[in-house]
Amino acid sequence: MEEFRSGFVALVGRPNVGKSTLMNRLVGEKVAIMSDKPQTTRNRIAGVLTAPPVQVIFLDTPGLHKPKHRLGQVMVEIAEATLGEVDLILHVVDAAVPPGSGEEYVMGRLAAVNTPAWLVMNKIDATNEATVTGSIGFFQARHNYQAVFRISALTGHGCGELRQALVEQMPPGPQYYPDGMITDQPERMVMAELIREKVLQLTREEVPHSVAIQVDEVVPRPNDLVYVRAVIYVERDSQKKIIIGRDARVIKEIGQLARQDIQTLLGSQIYLDLWVKVRRDWRNDPESLRTLGYRQD
Repeated sequence: MEEFRSGFVALVGRPNVGKSTLMNRLVGEKVAIMSDKPQTTRNRIAGVLTAPPVQVIFLDTPGLHKPKHRLGQVMVEIAEATLGEVDLILHVVDAAVPPGSGEEYVMGRLAAVNTPAWLVMNKIDATNEATVTGSIGFFQARHNYQAVFRISALTGHGCGELRQALVEQMPPGPQYYPDGMITDQPERMVMAELIREKVLQLTREEVPHSVAIQVDEVVPRPNDLVYVRAVIYVERDSQKKIIIGRDARVIKEIGQLARQDIQTLLGSQIYLDLWVKVRRDWRNDPESLRTLGYRQD
């Protein structure tokens, strides 16, 4: 019988380089929410790829950036702590954006650990070969990457080759998660993230970064209906008005879109009851961060 192999792979990089999109592509199902807004991922999220006799656990981390508030600091601490805990790091880069000081910062963090790293040039469909080749030279001159991959997480180009290479790279180890399990996130946290994803899609400017979601109730009701009550927290009254929208149009659309994804998650019809509340400066308040599920250890 062939020996089982498994390992942990961290996806790290600057905000908005496509780490969550890539993890979803590699796992084969939607695990992490996606948005064109920077710093969409706030906690470490595990996506599980099981292809017997191999299991790869991907850790999608918050983008490495210069924090402007306590939440940002927590996000960076989570990302940096992950680097020394895994078997392999995928340094994901936006190939269409010229590398600069932000990428130098990421490579500095890679240099601080002994974990092997692969360079993943994402979004190659949005640029040209000369630009990609020049960027690869920039990175290889500054860090010793064991491998380089050119992909588009959006279209899937190159992702099959990357997935196969990862499967072959995994060391002997146990099967950490059962067959069919694609994430370690609690169900309520997944529901909260699905709601936040719709807020990110439908709002602009400072509002998306000021939003947190808490699912307070999940109660089965007759006829296979599940009642879900969730609170959308913002930091200012003006943001609350934007989330609700004129004649409650925005909050209704958030609810309609989120309900579809949550029904797919739960496999049953749901009644989604959304509320919007103001919790001033919650991103700088340690107690609020703990209550809302943002790890600070």
